[in-house]
Parts: sequence; C-alpha cells; structure tokens
Amino acid sequence: MASLAQQFTGLRCAPLSSSRLSKPFFTSKQTHKPTVQPSIVAAAVAISNAQTKERAKLKQLFEEAYERCRTAPTDGVSFTLETFHTALEKYDFNSELGTKVKGTVFTTDNNGALVDITAKSSAYLPVQEACIHKLKHVEEAGIVPGLKEEFVIIGENEADDSLVLSLRNIQYELAWERCRQLQAEDVVIKGKVVGANKGGVVALLEGLRGFVPFSQISSKSTAEELLDKELPLKFVEVDEEQSRLVLSNRKAMADSQAQLGIGSVVIGTVQSLKPYGAFIDIGGINGLLHVSQISHDRVSDIATVLQPGDTLKVMILSHDRERGRVSLSTKKLEPTPGDMIRNPKLVFEKAEEMAQTFRQRIAQAEAMARADMLRFQPESGLTLSSDGILGPLTSDLPAEGLDLSDVPSAVES
Repeated sequence: MASLAQQFTGLRCAPLSSSRLSKPFFTSKQTHKPTVQPSIVAAAVAISNAQTKERAKLKQLFEEAYERCRTAPTDGVSFTLETFHTALEKYDFNSELGTKVKGTVFTTDNNGALVDITAKSSAYLPVQEACIHKLKHVEEAGIVPGLKEEFVIIGENEADDSLVLSLRNIQYELAWERCRQLQAEDVVIKGKVVGANKGGVVALLEGLRGFVPFSQISSKSTAEELLDKELPLKFVEVDEEQSRLVLSNRKAMADSQAQLGIGSVVIGTVQSLKPYGAFIDIGGINGLLHVSQISHDRVSDIATVLQPGDTLKVMILSHDRERGRVSLSTKKLEPTPGDMIRNPKLVFEKAEEMAQTFRQRIAQAEAMARADMLRFQPESGLTLSSDGILGPLTSDLPAEGLDLSDVPSAVES
C-alpha cells in the first residue's frame, strides 16, 4: 500500500472552476435542436432532381414508342409483312382428303401409329393402312418411332378431331405406275397364284391381284394344281380406274419358248428330285432331266450328282409345245463320258462347245426330214424357221377376245 501511495503522490489535477459546477447543462426554457449540415441537404436535392429527369426521359421513350407502334409499327423491323405472309403460307396446314403430308412417327401400338404432321392435333395411321400387304403390327412394315415418311390424308376421327393417314394408298399408286411401266416395256414377270374363280386364276404381283384367264394359261393344269405356284406372266390390260389387271401366261411362255430351240443350251435350277430324274426350272418352264440323260456313266442315285437349288447348264433335247413338256440333257454336254459325275464344273465350262458339235451333227438330218414333210403336206401352211423349228409359236390373243366377265378387283378390299 505504501508503494502505491508513493506512485500517486506525484500526480496533480487542475482545479475545478466553480462556475462549471454551478451552471446546469440545460435550463428549463432551453430545448435541444439537432444541427443539419448544408452538404447533406444539397446531396438530397441533387438525387431528387436526377430521379425526376430519369422518369421524364422514360416517359418520353414510352410516348415515342407508342406513337411509332400506332403510326408505323413495322419501321426498322427486318421481319416484313410479306415475310409474315410467306411464313403463314409455309405453315398453313391443308387437311383436305387426298392431301399428301410429311410426318414423323412418334409412337406405335397394336392398332397403328401416332404421327406428328405439324397440325393442331396428331394424326393416326391404322395398321390396315400401313402397307399394301396385310400386317399384324405396323413395325412389320418398318414403321417405328422416329421414321419420317410421306402420308396421305384419308379421313378424320370425329371423336378427337385427329386425322387418319394412309401409306397403303401411296403404295398402290406406285404399284399401278410400275405395272404400266412393265406393260410398256413388254417384259415377263412372275406372279404367285393366290386364288381362282370359274374364269381363271388370281396372281399376286407388285402388291396387286392380277387375273389370268384359263385361256391364257399355257399348261392344262387345274386351278388347284396352280395354287401357290409362280407363273411367268405378261400384261394384257392395266386399268387403274376400273381396278382391273389382266395377265397372260401364254404370252410369257411364247417368249420363253421361242428361245428353246433343239440343241440350245440354257441355265436352269434344280427344283426337285424324283427316282426317274430331276425337274429343272429354265426361265419359268419346268423341264425334265431324265436319269438316263444325266451322264454316259450309270447314275444309281440322282442325289449323289444333283441337289435342289443347284444351278447347271442343260441342253434342250425336245420340246412338246402342246403339252408344255421339255426334255433336257447334260449327258450330251460331257466332253468325256462320266464328266458330269466326276467333274461337273468342266461340263459347265464346255457346254456351249459340246452343244455346237451336237447341233452340227443333227442339223442336216432334221432339216431334210422337215423339208420332206412340207413337200408332202403343202396345204398345212407351216414354214421352216432358220433354227429348224417347224411353225412359229404364236403369242396372239384369241380372235374373239378374252372373257373378262370374271375379272376380280386388282386391289384387295
């Protein structure tokens, strides 16, 4: 304690004035007024003036914009009125029946597919309108989500105002156009027999049902025998408006048979094997390669030499046009007896050469025999062609025309 007192001994304080102690801080008549600095007032006035000017400027801009929209709304705008009308025409949707539209498939179900055609509502493609052939599901025709295709409008669903589309109608148009082209080119096509009536058979080709009158079928086969078989055919009539497609097997066969001269070499495909020989398809005509005409060497089992589906060259031995039968031979094409068994590839390579030798050997004998026939039967009216064929095979239709009373519709309902 003594040391602490010694530390404070040297400290001195200034004396208090009596006037300070006796004078109160505030008198009863005096009130406190805060002092406002002039700089703060000036700043507030400046801010107020700036806001007023900004509001006036915005008001002026709005008034100018309003006047511009009222008097000249398109001034300074790159999207002109003509551009607007062009855009409307581009996206203006025509929903009339028969109109072709482009669309994108976005979902499928068991009954068809929903298609986006940029209309107000989606469009629907029923499964029966998805293809020219009958389907169980649209995906069988390759119709899957994301597919972009051209469709044709064929109706409207009143329940939800959606449009009904078709691919089938477009495919039928293309099929008729293809048939007209093939008729103009006079080509031979193949059609599968799928039905029959009392007047002929119905063959399916290019997705259309063509009618082949019995008078225009070259063979004597019955309708039941022809069912599910393919026939070479030519067009007789193509009438889209009447939905009528008439075909002729006789005309097609005439073209094929004109090339089947005795001794000529043709390429064929083995269709079936029998104990007595092999049936060979040569351009829509079935020819018989008898077991005795396969090789000079004895063939005990045809299956050891030939199999269904094999392609080979054969020579025409005979052709019965009345009965539609053609006899074939590979035996005559063997360079060395037995080559058809041991080296069939060599027979294929030397076929034309060996056939030429065969033709030279028999040509003179056949020509003399046919000349004698004409000399003793001048009233027959037959002529000898340059290839040794007696009488041309006509492909003309009957003079009285075809009986078309039983022609079914080419388009399956």
